[in-house]
Amino acid sequence: MKTLLLLRHAKSNWDDASLDDFDRPLAERGREAAPRMGKELAARGWLPDAVLGSAAVRVQQTWALVAAQLTNAPKPALSKALYMAAPARLLQHVRKTPETVNSLLVVGHNPGLEEFATLIAGDGSDDASLSRMREKFPTAALARFEFDGPWEKLRRGTARLTHFLRPRDLG
Repeated sequence: MKTLLLLRHAKSNWDDASLDDFDRPLAERGREAAPRMGKELAARGWLPDAVLGSAAVRVQQTWALVAAQLTNAPKPALSKALYMAAPARLLQHVRKTPETVNSLLVVGHNPGLEEFATLIAGDGSDDASLSRMREKFPTAALARFEFDGPWEKLRRGTARLTHFLRPRDLG
């Protein structure tokens, strides 16, 4: 069984209007939420074998703060192609994951990440988690899916959403 973790980047800072969207850093709220999500991943034993992410500054900073809470966190594979990626692009990248990877974490942006999560959620998903995720996929939120089969077979409705965690859920 494969595990797919989808993490939206933490809250970004909009104070500097001269910055390109790609270059926006995390806001203080984001710098607080990301390590909390990392601690939760570690506490639950949800440790990724590999990480894919957008090359945007806020995604890199989010992963660095999450990774600091994990033992032997993998080096992320960052790509400009995943910046504001549509669900089809995210699916394409996930399907290329080597079969030796059992747990993959993707750090990305909305609306694509939320739409991708909704797309792959299928039968056997946790109803309460699915409802919360469909309501809103806020910054630093994490969706955890289980999937039977090789990565290349991931499609619409073939994964089970087991958990949906938001920073505010962690107390």
